[in-house]
Amino acid sequence: GMGTVGIAAGARETLTAILEFVDSNHLENIIIRQTGNIGIDSFEPVVQVVLPDKEMVTYGHVSPEKATTIMEKHVVNGQVVTEYLVNI
Repeated sequence: GMGTVGIAAGARETLTAILEFVDSNHLENIIIRQTGNIGIDSFEPVVQVVLPDKEMVTYGHVSPEKATTIMEKHVVNGQVVTEYLVNI
């Protein structure tokens, strides 16, 4: 989420970490979308992952380090990182 609350909580740095991970690992067929507020301000920065034929997964308090872990474990290897989940 890149609304004002997300940005204040560090969403720009989180987005940068995701983009750098995609670039440095030469990942293809990945769409990264910036959104505004999704209504869970207390969990910002929020990252949502949608994989083909899977339900959307929402992660909260995503630092750049957590973003890298989410990208590696969930996006690349299909393993949800349960300790970072937000149940909405």
